Amino acid sequence: MSHAFYSDAAEKIRSELTHSEQAAVESVRRALEDDPTPDHARGLPDADPHSESYAVELLPETTGGRGISVVYRHSQTLDAVLILWLIAGP
Repeated sequence: MSHAFYSDAAEKIRSELTHSEQAAVESVRRALEDDPTPDHARGLPDADPHSESYAVELLPETTGGRGISVVYRHSQTLDAVLILWLIAGP
């Protein structure tokens, strides 16, 4: 089981989301602790050879509000996930 954390930037964005959007994002964070590389995560370019970057897309139907992209980096060495950004759609 990995540990998943929010970066300062992601935490700030999370505080600005609605309650239902926050709950949807938190469910992704908890799920990443069990499986940091789920099949539905989209791989992103990563310059660090010791980590991998991904995005998980949450549809408005899931968030009860806007679509949200959860962008994170997974380090197998540290067995940890850092949620870098939360990108909320219009």
